[in-house]
Order: sequence, then C-alpha cells, then structure tokens
Amino acid sequence: MKNKVIVFFVTIILIASFITAFPFFTKNSLKEEKSETPICGDGTLYETCSVTKPYLCEQGILVEKISVCGCSSLSKNLGGSCYSVHQSYPEKITLKYILNRTEKEIDFTMYGEMADYISRVSRVIEYREDEKPSRADFKLKTINDEEQRELLMPLVVKIQNLANDGVEQARIAVSIVQNIPYGSTDKTVFFASGEINYSQYPYEVLYYNQGICGEKSALMAFLLKELGYGVSIFYFSEENHEVVGIKCPAEKSFRGSGYCFVETGGPAIITDSFIEYVGGIKLESEPEVIVISDGKSLPEKMQEYKDAKTMRKIREGSWFIFNKNKKFEALKKKYGLIEEYQVE
Repeated sequence: MKNKVIVFFVTIILIASFITAFPFFTKNSLKEEKSETPICGDGTLYETCSVTKPYLCEQGILVEKISVCGCSSLSKNLGGSCYSVHQSYPEKITLKYILNRTEKEIDFTMYGEMADYISRVSRVIEYREDEKPSRADFKLKTINDEEQRELLMPLVVKIQNLANDGVEQARIAVSIVQNIPYGSTDKTVFFASGEINYSQYPYEVLYYNQGICGEKSALMAFLLKELGYGVSIFYFSEENHEVVGIKCPAEKSFRGSGYCFVETGGPAIITDSFIEYVGGIKLESEPEVIVISDGKSLPEKMQEYKDAKTMRKIREGSWFIFNKNKKFEALKKKYGLIEEYQVE
C-alpha cells in the first residue's frame, strides 16, 4: 500500500512538471521555428517571388528572375530584362551611408529620361470650389507617383539585400538621405498666382544629388514607406522646416505623436529633435503632422534613443556628462554628424 501511494505521488509530480514545462518548450519551439524560417529582407520566403517584380528570393538575396516572376505592369520583358519606357540614358551614382560607425556605399543606376519625365509632371492639383488645398495632397502626389516608384524600387531592394533586419534597413535609408548634400535648384515654375520655386520629386533629389529639407523628407518618406514603416512628415510652418516621422512607441515619439523625429537636412541621430539650426533657430512651434503611410514601428529599445539624450545633454552643457568632447566626437563618428543644419 505504501509503495502504491509513493508511485501515485511521483506520477502526480511528473504530470505537473510536464504541464508546467510544456508551454515553455512549445513557445521556444515555435520561436525557433519562426526564427529559422528562411526569408529575404522584404519577408519573402526562399524560392518565392517577391511582391516587387521581377525579384525572386534566392538564398537570402532578392535577385531578378524575369522568367519566373515576370515584370510589373509598368515595364516590359525585352530580351530577358524588364524595361520601363523611361529607362534611357543610364547614369551610375554612388550613395554614401554610415552604419555602425562605418562609412559605406551603394552603387545605383539612374536614368536621364526618367528625370526628364519627372520634370514634366504637373505640380498642379485641381480642386472643386468646396475643397480646400492641403500640403498633404501635394506631398502625397510627390511621393506616390507610380512611374517614379518603378525606377526607385531597385534601390529599396538593394537596401533590403544589405540587411534582413528591419531596423538596420531603416538606418541605412535614413543615412542615405541625410548624406545627400543640402541644396536648392534654381528652377522656377509659373502658377496662376505667379512664379514660385520648383519642387523636386524624390527621384530628382537622387539624380541631381541635392535637395532642401522638404524634398529630402519626401525621398526619405518614400524609402521608409516601401520598407514597410508607418511614416509621417512634420511640417513646422513658423520655422519653415520639414522632417520625417517614423512610427515608434509613444513614449519615445516626438511630443507624443506616435512618430519618432528624424532630421533630413544632414546626418543626425534618430529622435534627436533638439538640433539648433543656422541662425540659432530651434523647432519650437507645433507642427502639422502629414501621415504618409501606416506600417510597422521602430522597437522599444534602440541605441539611438540613449544617444539622442546624450547629445541633448552635451548641447545643454549638462554637468552630468563627463568627457563631453570625447563623447561628442564618438557620436560624431558613429553617425557622421555635421556642424550646421539648415532650414528652408
């Protein structure tokens, strides 16, 4: 009888241990299965066509495979390659970016015919009498041009091939745009109200290798949108400045907006919103938030959050920061920071 009681209790203990441990093993098994699923940088499974034609996910890299995946509706298969009608007069460009303290480059092909097409796209939006023109309409028109998207998507794919991790992809995209020189075109256009400055589309910013904050913000917004992020643009009317917002946890976001602040005029730390611009200008007004796309969010933990706080303390001369010059130089090297930031 005594032996039966012992066996009974041992059995109960074993069953209880199994029940307690089962969720742990199941959870970890699922986690391992998920992490081991082979995918490319855009989330496409191995040996599967991406939603971006004509790319196939092959051994972790998105490669052109026209025979398997076909061409998009805006291009044609000519001799085994997909060609857009604007794909003439190719020019090689090199885009600089900084990742993990290292300066790197991306080679990319652009087309003179596409730049010429974009320059002819009307900047006018027609409204009914009861409709009110909005900055958002013009910004979305600039970013969402389908012909432009067709020839910018290969750059998005290059970024996705450089890193499977979505945060790394965002860092690369941000750095590429920040490292494009700040500058304005001397072109003007005529509207009914008179002559105004010409506004470049994202493709033109890359092609001519320059742009002002609004133009560079549109390019950055395009890249982040195509990488799957929730994106907005902050427009500060009083300071006449634009920056990009990336969806992020509310407590990390700019003034509780749900979007993290990203300067576009030059290399800066994601979430660093306390930059002092040329002339001592600071962004103190309440911005208009223009939502560009819904999508994924930056994570709760990123090194940039801490680095941006450190940068703010350095600017404020906080006595909590020891070796300020040394820490500033370290951040400058890490992100390629510059001395002066411009507003429009």
